Amino acid sequence: MMTMPQPLAYHDRGFLDTSDARPIRILAEYLEPRRRFRLAGIQDTVVFFGSARVNSRKMAERALLRLTNAKGRRKADDYKAALKRSRKAVEWSRYYEDARELAHLLTEWSMTLDEEHKRFIVCSGGGPGIMEAANRGAYEAGGKSIGLNIRLPFEQGPNRYVSKGLHFEFHYFFMRKFWFAYLAKALVIFPGGFGTLDEMFEILTLAQTQKLSKKLLVVLYGSEYWDQVFNLKTLAEWGAINERDLGLLCRADTPAKAFAELQKHLTKHHMGQQAPPPQKMPDLAVTRG
Repeated sequence: MMTMPQPLAYHDRGFLDTSDARPIRILAEYLEPRRRFRLAGIQDTVVFFGSARVNSRKMAERALLRLTNAKGRRKADDYKAALKRSRKAVEWSRYYEDARELAHLLTEWSMTLDEEHKRFIVCSGGGPGIMEAANRGAYEAGGKSIGLNIRLPFEQGPNRYVSKGLHFEFHYFFMRKFWFAYLAKALVIFPGGFGTLDEMFEILTLAQTQKLSKKLLVVLYGSEYWDQVFNLKTLAEWGAINERDLGLLCRADTPAKAFAELQKHLTKHHMGQQAPPPQKMPDLAVTRG
Protein backbone atom coordinates (compact mmCIF):
# COMPACT_ATOMS: atom_id res chain seq x y z
CA MET A 1 0.00 0.00 0.00
CA MET A 2 1.41 3.35 -1.06
CA THR A 3 1.57 6.14 1.47
CA MET A 4 1.32 9.83 0.73
CA PRO A 5 4.71 11.54 0.76
CA GLN A 6 5.47 13.75 3.73
CA PRO A 7 5.38 17.41 2.61
CA LEU A 8 8.36 19.64 3.12
CA ALA A 9 8.12 21.37 6.48
CA TYR A 10 7.65 24.82 4.94
CA HIS A 11 4.77 23.45 2.81
CA ASP A 12 3.08 21.72 5.73
CA ARG A 13 0.13 23.99 6.66
CA GLY A 14 -0.75 21.74 9.57
CA PHE A 15 2.66 22.49 11.07
CA LEU A 16 2.77 26.18 10.11
CA ASP A 17 -0.48 26.86 11.99
CA THR A 18 0.82 25.39 15.25
CA SER A 19 2.32 27.23 18.21
CA ASP A 20 5.67 25.55 17.45
CA ALA A 21 5.82 27.45 14.13
CA ARG A 22 4.95 30.84 15.65
CA PRO A 23 8.53 32.19 15.18
CA ILE A 24 8.27 31.40 11.46
CA ARG A 25 4.96 33.26 11.16
CA ILE A 26 6.40 36.27 13.03
CA LEU A 27 9.45 36.32 10.77
CA ALA A 28 7.20 36.12 7.70
CA GLU A 29 5.39 39.28 8.83
CA TYR A 30 8.79 40.99 8.88
CA LEU A 31 10.36 39.62 5.69
CA GLU A 32 7.37 39.69 3.33
CA PRO A 33 6.53 43.40 3.87
CA ARG A 34 10.25 44.26 3.73
CA ARG A 35 10.52 42.62 0.32
CA ARG A 36 7.50 44.44 -1.06
CA PHE A 37 8.63 47.82 0.25
CA ARG A 38 12.05 47.26 -1.33
CA LEU A 39 10.57 46.25 -4.70
CA ALA A 40 8.24 49.28 -4.63
CA GLY A 41 11.18 51.59 -3.90
CA ILE A 42 9.57 52.96 -0.76
CA GLN A 43 12.08 54.58 1.54
CA ASP A 44 9.93 56.21 4.20
CA THR A 45 6.39 57.14 5.22
CA VAL A 46 4.19 59.67 6.96
CA VAL A 47 1.71 57.79 9.13
CA PHE A 48 -1.89 58.90 9.71
CA PHE A 49 -3.62 57.68 12.87
CA GLY A 50 -7.21 58.40 13.91
CA SER A 51 -10.64 56.96 14.54
CA ALA A 52 -12.09 54.26 12.31
CA ARG A 53 -15.56 55.61 13.17
CA VAL A 54 -15.32 58.95 11.34
CA ASN A 55 -17.32 59.10 8.10
CA SER A 56 -16.96 61.40 5.13
CA ARG A 57 -19.09 64.53 5.22
CA LYS A 58 -21.26 63.18 2.40
CA MET A 59 -21.99 59.92 4.23
CA ALA A 60 -22.61 61.66 7.56
CA GLU A 61 -25.03 64.16 6.02
CA ARG A 62 -26.89 61.36 4.21
CA ALA A 63 -27.26 59.44 7.47
CA LEU A 64 -28.60 62.55 9.21
CA LEU A 65 -31.10 63.14 6.39
CA ARG A 66 -32.36 59.53 6.59
CA LEU A 67 -32.76 59.88 10.34
CA THR A 68 -34.62 63.17 10.00
CA ASN A 69 -36.99 61.62 7.47
CA ALA A 70 -37.64 58.76 9.89
CA LYS A 71 -39.02 61.06 12.60
CA GLY A 72 -42.26 59.72 14.01
CA ARG A 73 -41.35 56.10 13.30
CA ARG A 74 -39.14 55.76 16.40
CA LYS A 75 -39.64 56.26 20.11
CA ALA A 76 -39.13 59.88 21.12
CA ASP A 77 -36.23 59.23 23.52
CA ASP A 78 -34.46 56.89 21.11
CA TYR A 79 -34.91 59.34 18.26
CA LYS A 80 -33.56 62.26 20.28
CA ALA A 81 -30.43 60.32 21.25
CA ALA A 82 -29.89 59.06 17.70
CA LEU A 83 -30.35 62.57 16.31
CA LYS A 84 -27.75 63.94 18.71
CA ARG A 85 -25.24 61.25 17.68
CA SER A 86 -25.92 61.81 13.99
CA ARG A 87 -25.43 65.58 14.25
CA LYS A 88 -22.17 64.96 16.11
CA ALA A 89 -21.11 62.60 13.31
CA VAL A 90 -21.61 65.40 10.78
CA GLU A 91 -19.50 67.71 12.94
CA TRP A 92 -16.85 65.00 13.32
CA SER A 93 -16.73 64.39 9.56
CA ARG A 94 -14.61 67.54 9.19
CA TYR A 95 -11.64 65.49 10.39
CA TYR A 96 -12.19 62.94 7.60
CA GLU A 97 -12.17 65.76 5.06
CA ASP A 98 -9.14 67.41 6.67
CA ALA A 99 -7.17 64.13 6.66
CA ARG A 100 -8.12 63.62 3.04
CA GLU A 101 -6.94 67.12 2.09
CA LEU A 102 -3.69 66.84 4.06
CA ALA A 103 -2.84 63.48 2.47
CA HIS A 104 -3.54 65.02 -0.94
CA LEU A 105 -1.21 67.97 -0.26
CA LEU A 106 1.54 65.73 1.10
CA THR A 107 1.31 63.29 -1.82
CA GLU A 108 1.38 66.03 -4.45
CA TRP A 109 4.54 67.40 -2.86
CA SER A 110 6.23 64.03 -2.36
CA MET A 111 5.75 63.15 -6.02
CA THR A 112 7.97 66.10 -7.00
CA LEU A 113 10.90 64.63 -5.05
CA ASP A 114 13.26 61.70 -5.69
CA GLU A 115 11.95 59.67 -8.64
CA GLU A 116 13.96 56.55 -7.86
CA HIS A 117 12.91 56.21 -4.23
CA LYS A 118 9.36 56.91 -3.09
CA ARG A 119 9.62 59.49 -0.33
CA PHE A 120 7.19 60.27 2.50
CA ILE A 121 4.43 57.94 1.32
CA VAL A 122 1.10 58.20 3.13
CA CYS A 123 0.60 55.20 5.39
CA SER A 124 -2.48 54.23 7.41
CA GLY A 125 -3.92 51.25 9.20
CA GLY A 126 -5.74 50.42 5.99
CA GLY A 127 -9.25 50.46 7.44
CA PRO A 128 -12.18 52.90 7.45
CA GLY A 129 -12.51 56.39 8.94
CA ILE A 130 -9.36 58.51 9.13
CA MET A 131 -7.41 55.63 7.61
CA GLU A 132 -9.63 55.63 4.54
CA ALA A 133 -9.45 59.43 4.32
CA ALA A 134 -5.64 59.35 4.27
CA ASN A 135 -5.46 56.66 1.59
CA ARG A 136 -8.19 58.41 -0.38
CA GLY A 137 -6.39 61.75 -0.37
CA ALA A 138 -3.21 60.13 -1.68
CA TYR A 139 -5.18 58.24 -4.33
CA GLU A 140 -6.94 61.41 -5.50
CA ALA A 141 -3.55 63.14 -5.80
CA GLY A 142 -2.42 60.37 -8.14
CA GLY A 143 0.11 58.87 -5.73
CA LYS A 144 0.67 55.66 -3.83
CA SER A 145 -0.32 54.91 -0.26
CA ILE A 146 0.10 52.05 2.17
CA GLY A 147 -2.41 50.16 4.31
CA LEU A 148 -1.13 48.10 7.24
CA ASN A 149 -4.31 46.24 8.12
CA ILE A 150 -4.73 44.01 11.16
CA ARG A 151 -6.62 40.75 10.67
CA LEU A 152 -9.44 40.61 13.23
CA PRO A 153 -12.45 38.28 13.61
CA PHE A 154 -14.69 41.38 13.31
CA GLU A 155 -14.38 45.12 12.62
CA GLN A 156 -12.26 46.50 9.84
CA GLY A 157 -11.31 45.31 6.40
CA PRO A 158 -9.04 47.15 3.97
CA ASN A 159 -10.41 50.29 2.33
CA ARG A 160 -10.50 50.55 -1.47
CA TYR A 161 -8.05 53.43 -1.72
CA VAL A 162 -4.92 51.54 -0.63
CA SER A 163 -2.55 51.18 -3.59
CA LYS A 164 -2.33 47.83 -5.33
CA GLY A 165 0.55 45.82 -3.91
CA LEU A 166 0.78 47.98 -0.78
CA HIS A 167 -2.05 46.40 1.21
CA PHE A 168 -0.59 44.32 4.05
CA GLU A 169 -2.40 41.96 6.39
CA PHE A 170 -0.98 41.31 9.86
CA HIS A 171 -1.90 38.81 12.54
CA TYR A 172 0.55 40.14 15.13
CA PHE A 173 -0.07 43.65 16.43
CA PHE A 174 3.58 44.13 17.36
CA MET A 175 4.81 43.37 13.83
CA ARG A 176 2.31 45.87 12.44
CA LYS A 177 3.54 48.42 14.99
CA PHE A 178 7.12 47.72 13.90
CA TRP A 179 6.35 48.65 10.30
CA PHE A 180 4.46 51.76 11.38
CA ALA A 181 7.46 52.94 13.41
CA TYR A 182 10.38 51.75 11.30
CA LEU A 183 9.56 53.60 8.08
CA ALA A 184 7.88 56.68 9.58
CA LYS A 185 9.53 60.09 9.42
CA ALA A 186 6.42 61.81 10.79
CA LEU A 187 3.04 60.98 12.29
CA VAL A 188 -0.24 62.86 12.18
CA ILE A 189 -2.63 62.04 15.03
CA PHE A 190 -6.25 62.83 14.21
CA PRO A 191 -9.08 62.51 16.76
CA GLY A 192 -9.58 58.92 17.79
CA GLY A 193 -10.09 56.49 20.64
CA PHE A 194 -8.05 53.97 22.61
CA GLY A 195 -6.23 52.60 19.56
CA THR A 196 -5.17 56.06 18.43
CA LEU A 197 -3.98 56.97 21.92
CA ASP A 198 -2.09 53.69 22.18
CA GLU A 199 -0.19 54.33 18.95
CA MET A 200 0.54 57.95 19.82
CA PHE A 201 1.87 57.36 23.33
CA GLU A 202 3.95 54.39 22.25
CA ILE A 203 5.72 56.54 19.65
CA LEU A 204 6.08 59.44 22.10
CA THR A 205 7.67 57.09 24.63
CA LEU A 206 10.19 55.85 22.06
CA ALA A 207 11.03 59.45 21.14
CA GLN A 208 11.21 60.60 24.78
CA THR A 209 13.61 57.80 25.71
CA GLN A 210 15.69 58.39 22.56
CA LYS A 211 15.07 54.89 21.26
CA LEU A 212 14.37 56.08 17.72
CA SER A 213 17.33 56.42 15.36
CA LYS A 214 15.74 59.36 13.51
CA LYS A 215 14.15 62.73 14.08
CA LEU A 216 10.41 62.14 14.17
CA LEU A 217 7.67 64.78 14.04
CA VAL A 218 4.35 64.06 15.76
CA VAL A 219 1.52 66.37 14.69
CA LEU A 220 -1.51 66.42 16.99
CA TYR A 221 -4.41 67.49 14.79
CA GLY A 222 -7.61 69.04 16.13
CA SER A 223 -7.17 71.11 19.30
CA GLU A 224 -10.92 71.35 19.86
CA TYR A 225 -11.05 67.58 20.32
CA TRP A 226 -7.73 66.87 22.02
CA ASP A 227 -8.00 69.72 24.54
CA GLN A 228 -11.10 68.00 25.92
CA VAL A 229 -9.42 64.59 26.03
CA PHE A 230 -6.19 65.37 27.90
CA ASN A 231 -3.90 68.12 29.14
CA LEU A 232 -0.30 67.02 28.85
CA LYS A 233 0.90 70.13 30.70
CA THR A 234 -0.43 68.52 33.86
CA LEU A 235 2.12 65.72 33.48
CA ALA A 236 4.93 68.28 33.40
CA GLU A 237 3.51 70.24 36.34
CA TRP A 238 3.47 67.09 38.48
CA GLY A 239 6.95 66.10 37.31
CA ALA A 240 5.85 62.97 35.45
CA ILE A 241 7.58 64.25 32.31
CA ASN A 242 10.10 67.00 31.62
CA GLU A 243 8.93 70.33 30.27
CA ARG A 244 10.93 69.73 27.09
CA ASP A 245 8.95 66.53 26.44
CA LEU A 246 5.95 68.68 25.58
CA GLY A 247 7.94 69.76 22.52
CA LEU A 248 7.63 66.26 21.09
CA LEU A 249 4.15 67.22 19.90
CA CYS A 250 3.30 69.85 17.29
CA ARG A 251 -0.25 71.21 17.09
CA ALA A 252 -2.24 71.87 13.91
CA ASP A 253 -5.87 72.71 13.20
CA THR A 254 -5.92 73.08 9.42
CA PRO A 255 -4.52 70.93 6.60
CA ALA A 256 -2.41 73.88 5.42
CA LYS A 257 -0.80 74.31 8.85
CA ALA A 258 -0.16 70.58 9.24
CA PHE A 259 1.35 70.35 5.75
CA ALA A 260 3.60 73.34 6.40
CA GLU A 261 4.93 71.70 9.59
CA LEU A 262 5.45 68.36 7.82
CA GLN A 263 7.19 69.95 4.84
CA LYS A 264 9.49 71.99 7.10
CA HIS A 265 10.43 68.98 9.23
CA LEU A 266 10.91 66.53 6.36
CA THR A 267 12.97 69.01 4.33
CA LYS A 268 15.21 69.95 7.25
CA HIS A 269 15.83 66.51 8.75
CA HIS A 270 15.31 63.93 6.00
CA MET A 271 15.68 65.34 2.51
CA GLY A 272 19.42 64.74 2.39
CA GLN A 273 19.14 61.06 3.25
CA GLN A 274 19.66 58.39 0.64
CA ALA A 275 17.85 55.09 0.59
CA PRO A 276 19.75 52.19 2.19
CA PRO A 277 21.26 49.64 -0.21
CA PRO A 278 18.79 46.85 -1.11
CA GLN A 279 20.80 44.14 0.62
CA LYS A 280 20.82 45.94 3.98
CA MET A 281 18.20 44.53 6.32
CA PRO A 282 16.71 46.76 9.02
CA ASP A 283 17.28 45.52 12.53
CA LEU A 284 14.20 43.92 14.05
CA ALA A 285 14.58 46.39 16.90
CA VAL A 286 13.33 49.89 16.12
CA THR A 287 15.76 51.18 18.69
CA ARG A 288 19.40 52.16 18.45
CA GLY A 289 20.43 49.25 20.63
